[in-house]
Amino acid sequence: MHGKEDRWEEKISQIRVYSGARFEAVGEVQAGTICAVTGLTQTKPGEGLGKEPDSMQPLLAPVLTYQILLPDGCDAAVMLPKLRQLEEEEPQLHIVWEEELQEIQAQLMGEVQLEILTGMIKERFGVLVEFGPGNIVYKETIADPVEGVGHFEPLRHYAEVHLLLEPGERGSGMQFEADCSEDILDKNWQRLVLTHLNEREHKGVLTGSALTDMKITLLTGRAHLKHTEGGDFRQATYRAVRQGLMQAQSVLLEPYYDFVLELPEQMVGRAMTDIENMHGRPGLPQLENNMAVLTGSAPVVTMSGYQKQVTEYTRGLGRLQCTLKGYEPCHNTEEVLQRLRYDPMSDLGNPSSSVFCAHGAGFVVEWYEVKDYMHLESALTVPKSEEVRLLEEAEKLKKHAPVVRTESIGTEEVDRIIADTYQANKRDKKKKEQKSRKKTVYDTAAAEISRRPEKKLGQTQYFLVDGYNIIFAWKELSEIAKDNIDGARGRLLDIMCNYQAVKKYYLIVVFDAYRVEGHQTEYYDYHNIHVVYTKEAETADQYIERFAHENGRKYNVTVATSDGLEQIIIRGQGCRLVSAKELEEEVRMENQKMYTEYLSKQPQGGNMPFEDALLKSSCKK
Repeated sequence: MHGKEDRWEEKISQIRVYSGARFEAVGEVQAGTICAVTGLTQTKPGEGLGKEPDSMQPLLAPVLTYQILLPDGCDAAVMLPKLRQLEEEEPQLHIVWEEELQEIQAQLMGEVQLEILTGMIKERFGVLVEFGPGNIVYKETIADPVEGVGHFEPLRHYAEVHLLLEPGERGSGMQFEADCSEDILDKNWQRLVLTHLNEREHKGVLTGSALTDMKITLLTGRAHLKHTEGGDFRQATYRAVRQGLMQAQSVLLEPYYDFVLELPEQMVGRAMTDIENMHGRPGLPQLENNMAVLTGSAPVVTMSGYQKQVTEYTRGLGRLQCTLKGYEPCHNTEEVLQRLRYDPMSDLGNPSSSVFCAHGAGFVVEWYEVKDYMHLESALTVPKSEEVRLLEEAEKLKKHAPVVRTESIGTEEVDRIIADTYQANKRDKKKKEQKSRKKTVYDTAAAEISRRPEKKLGQTQYFLVDGYNIIFAWKELSEIAKDNIDGARGRLLDIMCNYQAVKKYYLIVVFDAYRVEGHQTEYYDYHNIHVVYTKEAETADQYIERFAHENGRKYNVTVATSDGLEQIIIRGQGCRLVSAKELEEEVRMENQKMYTEYLSKQPQGGNMPFEDALLKSSCKK
């Protein structure tokens, strides 16, 4: 039924009473008469006009997506609007334009609908299309409430939006509402935010799939009397949703079938084994007249084609009926993530960053720093003591939480470094292989960064070194760098190897990308330390700040740098800081200790060996 917010008015241009293919234009019709009207542009299938309530939404939702292969000479830009007409007429058909792939995709229920659609396109538009192989339509949701912040403030524009993202019941879809005082944000701006939330299908950050089963509430916002325009709140709203998703524990969902399987009693064992192998959940069989009935649910992707198998092994006596149950957590999340390889930070159409203004120019702030720059206070008021308690409980419960968190840039490198170091300490080859296999199994109960060596958090020590910052801060290394930057890097790595041997840290030296255009993040082991070269256009500061944001409150992290801004950010993440000068002094003192210990073990008198002289030289300032 139409609410006040949804009410619209248009004039009907004609009333038609049809008889076959012919019609008669009339001035009015009596109640109960079936007729057609023309002139309406905002209607959609199932919509009720006047006091008539809307009809129920379709029970079936598309679970497969197919690429539409157009014939030669057929332009996608011309064909897309025509396919949109079919989408308006058929609620169970979804047409999607994939910008990155530059292709049109159709989301359908299966092969039967595919054949019907092919015929409709040929009949209506005279185009014979083909379809690529079908893929499962995944969706995403979140497992914990989170506040998302979006700020859009290029020069002469301004809007800030705070949204509460909460997980909803399975099958509840997307719900939007406002819980914001009009004293803080005018009602017209609040309506605009809700309009922007409703006007598009928001993407998740795991695979870029559509969001579902979530409730998004407008908590607060701010506008400017002179500089705010409608488009500003659109940008702020979209960015707030993505910023919240980047913080939240995301869950990948896939479609499930409810099934009823009838087959001979002696074949129940085979059927139950098949269903369990398909990651399904069969109930207890019901036996009657030498026949058995199995009911349960299973993922759509694994049940595909199972009817043929049932027919074969039951020799035509078995029958399988499947109905769409809805979306549930994906059974093979890691496999799907590796196959799709979606990078939320590279999705320019769905940015998670915000735009702020300083000194007359706008600048971009990444999602993990937005709350340090936002103008409004957080609308989620949690007492400090309560916040600390929740953080402590979250660490204890993280292994049992049925969620999947997104991987931000750099996590894979960190995981590899830690995994390699951990496995290298295992002497039993058989146990090593078992541990390695165990670590490759995706744990839907926690984020990738949580799968660490089994040590107490307080005992895990990471030491990150901003490579070029240290090189140009130390006199010895800067002198070498004037003639040969490679030599300076090599000398720093040798010094850090000696330092790690004493401190026993997980020591990571980070260098800015410097090689060629398009360079991707790479890392390698250098003796007992790890070296990271950031990707093109990513600085060592950004890499280290992200590492600190993700791990600073979970592990003992120390960062060596003399960058003032970076120090402020690192301190805010609970990490220990060492300046370039302090690190140089600490290295000198450790070398002096090593030299002193070495001399105490040498016999009195005699000449100093070459190694002794080399060690002594490393102790000099």
